[in-house]
Amino acid sequence: MVGAIGQPLPSVDVSHPVDEGGSIARAGFDYQDEIAVGFLLDMLGDSSLAAVHCETHDDVVLVFAVQGDERYAEYVQVKASAPDKLWSVADLCKRKSGVAGTSILEKSIARDACAESSRFRLVTLMPVVAELDVLTYQLGSLGREPRGEAPVALLSELDRRFPELVSAKGNGTEYWVHNCQWSVAESLEAVRNANRLKLIGQSVTDGQPVLLEFADLLLDELRVMAKDAGAARWMPDPNGKIITSVEICQWWERRLNELADGAGQVSGGKLRRKLRDANLEEFVDLASDLRRDYSAILHTSSYMSDDDRPRLQRRVKSEMNVLRSGLTDGTLDLDGPAFHTLCLKRLDEIGAEFGAGEVDLPAFLQGCMYDMADRCLHRFARAV
Repeated sequence: MVGAIGQPLPSVDVSHPVDEGGSIARAGFDYQDEIAVGFLLDMLGDSSLAAVHCETHDDVVLVFAVQGDERYAEYVQVKASAPDKLWSVADLCKRKSGVAGTSILEKSIARDACAESSRFRLVTLMPVVAELDVLTYQLGSLGREPRGEAPVALLSELDRRFPELVSAKGNGTEYWVHNCQWSVAESLEAVRNANRLKLIGQSVTDGQPVLLEFADLLLDELRVMAKDAGAARWMPDPNGKIITSVEICQWWERRLNELADGAGQVSGGKLRRKLRDANLEEFVDLASDLRRDYSAILHTSSYMSDDDRPRLQRRVKSEMNVLRSGLTDGTLDLDGPAFHTLCLKRLDEIGAEFGAGEVDLPAFLQGCMYDMADRCLHRFARAV
């Protein structure tokens, strides 16, 4: 097809979209959710972190109970946009269309309006200029002394830009500088890797080390919690937006116990439970038989070459992970039976790609999937 000026028009498959706002916004939400997941994991090792709010007074709010009735709230702004430059004081103070109260700094200080003492945090993809570097130091660390050279210089510049900026509690830029932490997490993948290490490390600390596959399954469940809390409405149920330490610790104990029980449980027990949880009761006996057949094939070398087995297993794991992730984030809005059918169809497609060969490949692939479910690496119902 030729355009109005006589030049060939590119295919829709290769033409760069004029507006990528939807994809960019979704990437931003994923980044923010992953930051929230990191804070949920922190509750497992930090008894003072009592609750995490998702999308309430700020992108994330951390509530700490220090001692007795003393509490403080940390208001976290997550900036997923990644301008091709370092963050500057000008970026921190820039107002939208010149409207008062719309800059990052003004919004942050405005959060200081509740009974708890306030702290502040900024999480960005890109690092900061030297002038803001002092905010990346831990609170109370060397270099953050109230009368230190760097904090005083930064405060002077902020006061010059906003000489009368105060919160509802009467705190201004000086209070903000002394109580703000700036964190840099350069990519979604970097945050996910950090969360994976944090979860595995916590499992080791708690005496129940988890494998990477199980860790990823648990992280998916935490992402569901963060997404659901962020999407919930404050009215009529504000508790839907708040995830408490008690909830997370109970979830963690239950999941580790499930892993420990599975090690000594009669083989196939967890598969039966997962099928029943997904309203797939009628498939329990057949799925169990397929899983046993799969196990027999694994231990009978004449059925399949040593190269084919791990190759097919990896393919099933990766494909089920994609489908499970879609179920987790809501992309696939399916009930248990419909999702189970989708999984079986995908296995048929994999079988068609590889060819039947000497083994009953569909049975092997389905048995592999059911074995994954029995080892808590796959499920057929959305995590609750």
